[in-house]
Amino acid sequence: MAPPAKTFTREEVREHTTEDSLWCVIDSIVYDLTDFVMAHPGGEAVLQQVAGQDATTAFYNLHRQEVLKKYADLAIGTVQGETPQVVVPQPGDLSEVPYAEPLWLTPAFKSPYYNESHRALQKALRKFVDDKLIPEANDCEATGRYISQEMIDLMAKEGLLHMRLGPGKHMHGVDLLGAIKGDQFDYFHDLITGQELARTMQRGFQDGNMAGMTIGLTAVLNFANDETFKKKIADEVFSGKKKLCLAITEAFAGSDVAGLRTTAEKTPDGKHYIVNGTKKWITNGCFSDYFVTGVRTGNKLSVLLIARGEGVETKPIKTSYSPAAGTAYVTFDNVKVPVENLLGQENKGLAVILSNFNHERWFMCTATVRAMRTIVEESLKWANQRLVFGQRLIDQAVIRNRLAKMIALVESHQSWLETITYQMCHMPYKQQAQHLAGPIGLLKMSCTRAAHEIADESVQIWGGRGLTQTGMGKHIEMFNRTYKFDSILGGSEEILGDLGVRQAMRNFPKSML
Repeated sequence: MAPPAKTFTREEVREHTTEDSLWCVIDSIVYDLTDFVMAHPGGEAVLQQVAGQDATTAFYNLHRQEVLKKYADLAIGTVQGETPQVVVPQPGDLSEVPYAEPLWLTPAFKSPYYNESHRALQKALRKFVDDKLIPEANDCEATGRYISQEMIDLMAKEGLLHMRLGPGKHMHGVDLLGAIKGDQFDYFHDLITGQELARTMQRGFQDGNMAGMTIGLTAVLNFANDETFKKKIADEVFSGKKKLCLAITEAFAGSDVAGLRTTAEKTPDGKHYIVNGTKKWITNGCFSDYFVTGVRTGNKLSVLLIARGEGVETKPIKTSYSPAAGTAYVTFDNVKVPVENLLGQENKGLAVILSNFNHERWFMCTATVRAMRTIVEESLKWANQRLVFGQRLIDQAVIRNRLAKMIALVESHQSWLETITYQMCHMPYKQQAQHLAGPIGLLKMSCTRAAHEIADESVQIWGGRGLTQTGMGKHIEMFNRTYKFDSILGGSEEILGDLGVRQAMRNFPKSML
């Protein structure tokens, strides 16, 4: 919002230094703080120190730009003959901060991977996230509430729920944010989707925003044995009327999927399975209507779609991020499931479970790299404006060295991510499973190791503010507290590193030193 048109000289501003009339200047905009003094979180004394003065440096040493937006009604005009100099991003804008955007979005750079449809989708997504999703994310993270039905309905209308599953037949005929058609959607559009949605920088909400559907619904689309059944579930979930999650992990078995203990026994008439067991750390489980569930049928594994109903109970689990994720402990107590709800073939459920791991892990990498980039942007801004010992942080060589390391990690992983994405665009699904499981596993392992380094370096740059959940360093604190989710969920670093090496050795030539 533009400040009022009225202008004042700096001499006029200096006349307002009392508790009855207290003004100051921030970036050439004049603010009347008289009625705000008692409400100021830092107390009256702090404002008295800048009364009648230019408080620009002092303000940006303590506050984020969004504070001025929140209290825009305190602005009464501008300084005569001056114009504000600070760049205030508007919803949908690209950042002008170096390395704040991937190189393909930076004017001076070119990329062979992206065309105009990618740019159109990115622009529409950026505006949607800034205008709609970030306010929702901030509220959900602060209060712990689940994502609202209104937001789910809006995303369904705009095609966002379809986009979360990547390219495929489910995209045909779908309009995506009015920017492109679903038929155009490829894995680079998918990459853009993951990175733009991660810009909320609210990790609990990020998973609460239909992550269960993202990793679970593909099992229904690819392995449901009846087309009518498949269409019913897909229509319910894509419309936002029903929520779905993936229920594989147990207290007894995480990465060791073969160790699942939840059982499914057929009734004597062969028409139902009776399911008993528990699942733990199930994302979106608290509010889901359907559970894509790994079960033991005899000595083998199978996958069932279980509807919430009699015998299904969910309890929230407290984790490092907010309850907005809907992380649940799920109990199945003699749950009666029609045999028609079997996904794939009985006793061949491992193939169903493993089939979506590549996309799930790759999609997690898109978000991790984007979050790391945001931490770099925040840290560059902070180092440029924070004054310590009479000079900016960025003037210290040790700080520049930390930032250089962070930038290098982000840019190298973005490049690796794009290389794998290009392969995904040119490989059928079966070839992806054959050739990319190892590289994607190694990428995810490396991304989360890089996140560890960036979290550590950024907190050292930010100091106490990097440990505070509100204010200047809120994104740093959030990232430092929650980056480990990505190193555990979807397969731990150790498991994925081992997978990458084992896949490489499987095709090892008769090569000797």
